[in-house]
Amino acid sequence: MRQDISVVILTYNEELHIERCIKSLLPIVKEIFIIDSFSTDKTVELAESLGTKVYQNPWINYALQFQWGLDNCPITTEWVMRMDADEYILPELQDEISNKMQNIQNNTSGIYIKRRVYFKDKWIKHGSYYPTWLLRIWRYKDGHIEQRWMDEHIKLTKGNTIQFENDLVDNNLNDLTWWTNKHNNYATREAVDVLNIIHEFLKYDEVNSNFFGTQEERKRFLKKKYANLPLFTRPFIYFLWRYFIKLGFLDGKQGLIWHFLQGFWYRFLVDAKIYEIQKKAKDLNLTLKETLIQEYGFKL
Repeated sequence: MRQDISVVILTYNEELHIERCIKSLLPIVKEIFIIDSFSTDKTVELAESLGTKVYQNPWINYALQFQWGLDNCPITTEWVMRMDADEYILPELQDEISNKMQNIQNNTSGIYIKRRVYFKDKWIKHGSYYPTWLLRIWRYKDGHIEQRWMDEHIKLTKGNTIQFENDLVDNNLNDLTWWTNKHNNYATREAVDVLNIIHEFLKYDEVNSNFFGTQEERKRFLKKKYANLPLFTRPFIYFLWRYFIKLGFLDGKQGLIWHFLQGFWYRFLVDAKIYEIQKKAKDLNLTLKETLIQEYGFKL
């Protein structure tokens, strides 16, 4: 049964995933809004063929694009759901949403859902990757997305949260060339975010940092601790912690590729970009913020 939920999905060339995502949502939500960054493949055509409403807006970053969707789509439902195009919800979660949404108490404003990540057809269960709890459904009037360059979360302005039992799945079907190109772009944004944690040249209305709080609050706390570890040593520490202490090696061959690339290579690349930005700022006698604007084209 369809619930009083609108879903917002950001897309750019997602013809490989978008039908799977939308079809998993259609039985249980009222509206699906696609915010597309001018795809050149069949993404828009496929989405519209399934009855979704497609809007297009130039891409700057995820947070700005998603908030643009919240502000500009004709959302009339009480609840909003955030999904990525390469995600889908399991039938068990479909049933849970259908059965529980109408009985949620008035003082509850957000719902956490577990995400399970698949990589090369392998469920990544270890290395602290499952369960990952994400605030994915919230009352439209009670939440907004943090305006960060990376690692953005939904921030509630009031109300309690609850957890649903069943999962959504993140299973990207693109090849490793696409994956590494994507994470190369991520690394630049992540470098800005890590530099900002240390130097605070940007001010965010952000989720609290609290080790004993929600998963995103704990993640924010640990990220701040990580940012203050020595450059280039922290990727080694992080990978060893994930792969050995948190048993990432139990995820098999696919897990080795995943944990090494996502937990070491990507983090090392972020540090290399931080080093490059800092060196360029010193050579040009500019502040970090001035360097990011002038040399890297960031609109900060």
